[in-house]
Amino acid sequence: MGTEAAIRMDRMYRRQRHIYDLTRKYFLFGRDTLIDELDPPAGAHICEMGCGTARNLIRIARLYPGRPLYGIDASGEMLRTAAARLARAGLTKRVSLRHGLAQAAESYAQFGPPPGADGRGFDIVMLSYVLSMVPDWRGALDTAVRALRPGGVLHIVDFGDVQTLPWPLNAGLSAWLAHFEVTPRPRAIDRLDALRAGGLGRLETRTILGGYAILARFARAG
Repeated sequence: MGTEAAIRMDRMYRRQRHIYDLTRKYFLFGRDTLIDELDPPAGAHICEMGCGTARNLIRIARLYPGRPLYGIDASGEMLRTAAARLARAGLTKRVSLRHGLAQAAESYAQFGPPPGADGRGFDIVMLSYVLSMVPDWRGALDTAVRALRPGGVLHIVDFGDVQTLPWPLNAGLSAWLAHFEVTPRPRAIDRLDALRAGGLGRLETRTILGGYAILARFARAG
């Protein structure tokens, strides 16, 4: 994986990982809504790109028993916390973790043979507040879609267009995001819509909290 990106992520999260979940619950809205709406079929193979501390994976494991889970993250520091949390939850054997970039196709290859009941890819891929952290967000989107089996679904939650929020909320939020090198990607929906227009799948989107965050669901064509 890209050494520079890994170093940057590790530098950012080396200390933050210990308080990440405690602090981010006040900013990263919509994560539980996304998880509650996954509705995975029995035996579905679910991958979270940018799994961080495994907070989401643990919730998914508890809500949807019997589904194999996979997590990829660019930060080895965050994966240390993820592994420890999974061990405490008794989920080490059910959740596979790998070190890699969201936009790198080889990250998925680390899991071995193509996952899924038919060996053709993941049934579900999740991007939870990842695109706003990834400089190559277009590459991350395209890679996520390619990682899906035909008929698989990509679920996304991320910041919306914060510039449309009322002042001073937009000013304060923009400053906080910039401090953590986070850039909202409202054009990501345009990218998915272009894939839809090209016949590659179906797209559903909605905003929450007045546009603070956006939820998207892209079902790859079968």
